[in-house]
Amino acid sequence: MELDSALLSLNQTVSGPGPFVLLGVPGLEGLHAWIAVPVCLLYLASLVGNTLLLGLVAVDKTLQAPMYQLLGLLAAADLILATSTVPKALAVLWGLSDEISFAGCLAQLFVAHMAFIAESSVLLAMAVDRYVAICQPLRYGALLSQRVVGMVAAAADACVMALPVVLLQRLPYCGHRALPHTYCEHMGVARLTCGDTRPNIWYGLATTLLSPALDLGLIGASYALILRAICRLPSPGARYKTLGTCGAHAGVIVLFYTPALFSFLAHRFGHHTVPGHIHILLANLYVVVPPALNPVVYGVRTKQITQRLRHLLQRVRKVGTDMPAVPHTLSE
Repeated sequence: MELDSALLSLNQTVSGPGPFVLLGVPGLEGLHAWIAVPVCLLYLASLVGNTLLLGLVAVDKTLQAPMYQLLGLLAAADLILATSTVPKALAVLWGLSDEISFAGCLAQLFVAHMAFIAESSVLLAMAVDRYVAICQPLRYGALLSQRVVGMVAAAADACVMALPVVLLQRLPYCGHRALPHTYCEHMGVARLTCGDTRPNIWYGLATTLLSPALDLGLIGASYALILRAICRLPSPGARYKTLGTCGAHAGVIVLFYTPALFSFLAHRFGHHTVPGHIHILLANLYVVVPPALNPVVYGVRTKQITQRLRHLLQRVRKVGTDMPAVPHTLSE
């Protein structure tokens, strides 16, 4: 028996454990189907909105300014973040499939982490874009160019490392397979191991402080400077319009960062005090709500995007009305 246990432990250490079982939202199992409904609707809205926004920015030659390219990067990050997590979460909540392989779990958490870091970097770049446009309008073309947008994308990719995957692969898994979540998270998987998870904890804390927390602080500083510039505008109408736009942006940023930071910190410091269902509901919130709202707040509220979208819808409607009617047959 001891030899079999040793061989099992060695095999799991080398090749990884068997498939994990995702339990969904613990304590709310009876409400899984109801929880899945708004998650599914928000996911569909994010798919339609971000795909349309990304397509407009990619195809329309009039939308090649840095601001619109940043919108395209944000839409791409939203699509990756939502699609890497929500379909599996819906399968778990609807009882269709609750298992995920070890390799699939690592791939899911890596892609979700990549998309989150990329989105955080793009949101910071967009806050800087708004600051330059409002506070330094004469220097906008010199400070924000195609090269700067490319550097933002490269910086977002450079922040993505395979370290969490390496840290999880090195740990021994001693038969623990039940993961109380709807998708794989770094520390959630680390808690299933029977090894030393302190490197995982310190890595998660470092990335939280160096990426989302630092980005949020810089975004806050940018909006503080924007608010000061808005208060100095001579026209009340201009102040109201600019403040409304920046307020909508700030609201989406708060919705993105608050549950994400709460989830990251609760995994490391508050997993004994924060109820599991609260933590998991918030973890699902930040992967589906901002991707659904971003196309509306950042896209539809942008005048140029609205004009191009209206023009596209008019063309589609015109094509529909210009199509010849299907002739009736004699049998009808």
